[in-house]
Amino acid sequence: MRTLTFFINLCLLLSFTCINSQNLLAKKESKQDSIVYKTGYGLRLGLDLSKAGLSFFDKSYNGLEIVGDYRISSRWYLAAEIGYEEEITFEDYTTSSSKGNYIRIGANYNTYNNWLDMNNEIYVGGRYGVAIFDHTLNSYTPNVTTGSTNVPIYFPTSPVTTPITETGLTGQWLEFVFGIKAETFKNLFVGFSGSFKIVTAMEDQLGFKTLYAPGFNEVLDSGTGFGFNYTLTYLIPFVNK
Repeated sequence: MRTLTFFINLCLLLSFTCINSQNLLAKKESKQDSIVYKTGYGLRLGLDLSKAGLSFFDKSYNGLEIVGDYRISSRWYLAAEIGYEEEITFEDYTTSSSKGNYIRIGANYNTYNNWLDMNNEIYVGGRYGVAIFDHTLNSYTPNVTTGSTNVPIYFPTSPVTTPITETGLTGQWLEFVFGIKAETFKNLFVGFSGSFKIVTAMEDQLGFKTLYAPGFNEVLDSGTGFGFNYTLTYLIPFVNK
């Protein structure tokens, strides 16, 4: 009888202990779930390091780009890039250069679900770009024909080296952007993005096609182009949400 009583008391004690442990665990999990991780909303500014690096290593290029975005919701960011570029294009029979200023404005959508207090991005976005630039035909080798069908067109050995410049040209285009941003230290981000560009309007200098437009890069025959950047930016948080 005593053994049965002891066994019943032991079972009751174990049941009470198990229930009490489950309640404590549930309270702990509930407390953890109730913690709200806030992240910074504000203005993020920085530079495109790829253009600075290219300016250092390539003497035919000079450029500077300032990048920025502003967070307006948990997923959406207003974004813009503004800069200056000067580039010399070398082809078989021509050498031309383009220099001027540009701006690209648009928005990014973050598709990445961050853990806890992380603030990283894998985003897609769009831009509308505008450039105002000067285009110069630095030198060219004209093709020569005698008018005879038996003598093919040829290029003389001496190119024309008198520059021909047209100023105040404009270009406009649309961009589709894909990129990533990672927070390496508090409020400091490194990022990389690539873009596909479509010309909507591009002015040419008289008698010569624009081969390179600031902010657009090389203009392909199809009226499209590609771009990329590698950025270092810093977030100035105005509020935490």
